Order: sequence, then C-alpha cells, then structure tokens
Amino acid sequence: MINKSIFNWLNNQKKKQLLTVEKINLSKLSKWIYGKREIYHISKKFFKIAGIRIQSNFYNKKNWDQPIIVQNEIGILGIIKNIKTNKYLLQAKVEPGNINKIQISPTVQATKSNYSRIHGGKTIPFLKFFKKKNKNFSLQSEQAFRYYNKKNSNIVTYVSKKIDIDEKFRWFSKIEILNLLKEKNLINMDTLSVFSSFIKKKKIDFPLNNKKKIINWKNYLKKKYFLKNKIINLSSVKNWNLKKNKIYHQTNNYFSVIGIKVKTNKREIMEWSQPIIMGSKMAFAGYLIKKYKNTDHYLCRYILKPGSKVGTFTCSINTSKLRNYKKNEDLTNFQKNLISKYFIKSKDVLYDNVLSDEGGRFYHSQIKYMACKLNDNQNIVLPDYYIWLSQNQIIDLINKQKIDIEARLLFGIINFKETI
Repeated sequence: MINKSIFNWLNNQKKKQLLTVEKINLSKLSKWIYGKREIYHISKKFFKIAGIRIQSNFYNKKNWDQPIIVQNEIGILGIIKNIKTNKYLLQAKVEPGNINKIQISPTVQATKSNYSRIHGGKTIPFLKFFKKKNKNFSLQSEQAFRYYNKKNSNIVTYVSKKIDIDEKFRWFSKIEILNLLKEKNLINMDTLSVFSSFIKKKKIDFPLNNKKKIINWKNYLKKKYFLKNKIINLSSVKNWNLKKNKIYHQTNNYFSVIGIKVKTNKREIMEWSQPIIMGSKMAFAGYLIKKYKNTDHYLCRYILKPGSKVGTFTCSINTSKLRNYKKNEDLTNFQKNLISKYFIKSKDVLYDNVLSDEGGRFYHSQIKYMACKLNDNQNIVLPDYYIWLSQNQIIDLINKQKIDIEARLLFGIINFKETI
C-alpha cells in the first residue's frame, strides 16, 4: 500500500504534469518521413522504424518478416543513491505511451538524442552525476522482439551531500519501493532495469548444474538452433499492411505501429509527434522457482530473438499474448502446460502484478509478471532448451548480458531487497 505522503505527491504531480496524446496517421507525423524504406526523423537521430527478415529453426514458423525499431545509440538509465540516507532519487515522469500518464522513473531516463538536445529543448536534470567515476555501470539489452540490437547504460551513482531537487523528484527508501512494486503500472520499466542490473549475490549458493555443464548445454543449443536476421525495406515486409494511418499484421496479431501527437508542459519540449509500438494483448513473463541443495533455482530457457543474433536466457514463460494462450501457435504445448498447471493454478505465488513497458516507445503495453514456487514433489521433465539456474548463476549471466530484459526485470523484482 502506498503511504500517504507518496500518494499525495503522485496526485499532485498528476495535476501539475499535463499530457494529451492524440492518435494520428503515420503519414502526418511532424518532422518524420514515412518512406518505402523506413520511417525516420528529419534529423536522422532518435530512432527509426524499418523492416527485418528472419530465418530460424527455433520457432514453429521458420521464416517471417516484421517491423522493428532501429536505434543506433546507447541511452542512459541512471539512479542517484544517497549513501548517508540509503535513499534513491526517482522522478514522476509522463510518457506518451503510459497507460496511467505518470509512472515512477529513474533519476535520468534519456536517449543520446535527448540528452544531446537534438530536439532543441531543455537540458536533462542531474545528467552530470552520471559522468562521475563513483558509479556502478552495466550495459544491458532492450526488448529484442521489437528493437534491433538496442542497449542502454544502467547506472547507479552515489552522493553523500544534499542536492537540490524540484517537485517532480523524490527520495525513496528501499521499503517504499518494495511496496510500490505491488501497485499496478507504477514503477516503470527503466527504474526496474537499473535495480535489476545490480543484485548482490547470496553468500551460500549450491548450483544444480555446474559451469561446465551449462557451457556444454549452451554450445549444444547453439549448434542445433540458428537465427539469421537482415534489415529490409518496410515496403518489402511480407504479411504486414503498410497503411498511411498505421502498420499492422494481416492477422491483427502481434503489434502495430501507430502515430501519436503529444502535448505536455513538463518535458524537455512541449510538443512533438512520433511513431510508437502498440501491443495487441496483455503480455506475460513468469518464473518457476524450486529449491535444490537448499538453494533457490529458477527455471530458465534458451531463446533466440529477431533483434539479436546472439542466444540469451529468458524466464520460464514469456509470451506477448496471454489471453487465449491455449490457442497461441507461438507457444509450445510444454509452455502452455506450464501456464495451466503451475501459474494459473499455483498455490505458492511469490509475485503477481501488472507492470508497463517503457512509455516512450510502447503505447499502453502491459506485462503480467508472476513468480511461483514449486514444492519438492513437483517435478518437471524439461525439453532440451530449458535448464535450472541458481540465484548466483543468474546474477553472473546478468553481468555478462546473457539474461533478457523480461527475465532480468522479474528477477530484480523478486530479489529487490538484495539490490545495491
């Protein structure tokens, strides 16, 4: 439950931070070019929407095309921590894609184009703190089903003296953030991204699978499965309708690309338009957790994604369409059974909440995050691309950029008490 002071602060910010978002035709976006090759900003900065062609033997469908966000720059996701009070500086931030207008964001959440002020707007507050040497740094990937090779710098930097903040910003204790994580669509994805990049290891950790076994397992999968991707013209994308108003799949599944016009009073600029990705259904990310050797183990799976040529690890289940999942052809029967047997009917739920994707690129996009514990009698026969990984093994893989964003965020939520 949100304490009264945070509740009042949020309500006050909702009143003061104005935001109107109007859906408009992609062809009418101001300062954007909707061409046969791609949709891009006239500055040739920020991001663009292009096409991508996939060849793979990992999925039920071997080959497919889709639109994808191409953003060849690394942004900053940064949080300031006061080492004397052990509090974190976060902000109430409006984003055009937020389902509830305002969410609690990192101290700094900015693309390189934004903090370089390509838009000609205001400077980013507190940016100078993230150029200091006294910081924790982790480069992590974004959603590789919708981004092409996109990464962000996740940073926690430290202060010991009081710094001036305006009313959009507030210092939060770890307990306050833990309580906010129980609220729907409140802590934004980028805040979680930073915290999940810096989870401290357990002192006792006895892995079921040793390092050599994991390496051999992954090498086996790398030989068995492949994914090739190639950027192509938007006009060449098969099975998608490219209209002036939006881009969408012929089946109306997956996602669409729409245009929006934004007006606000508390951002670097007051008015802009842009393309944005709109998901079709409620997504789902779930971990099954079981104790082996008195150590928590997470059921993970190997995955290949269209926006990356490198295989990574993800959580037990990850799908963009939770509703009618039994009819979802992109899920295997094994994955459907996991949802039915262990998530829908679970009696030991560690976490169950709906949180949003980042609202700067994704419109009203929500993910239902779940973590459920198995008892000693619940045993699962695993397909070859699944494996049990211990707590510390996952942290090692996060440090090596081998855990995808949904799995990393959920792991960070479950272990938030262990963040730095």
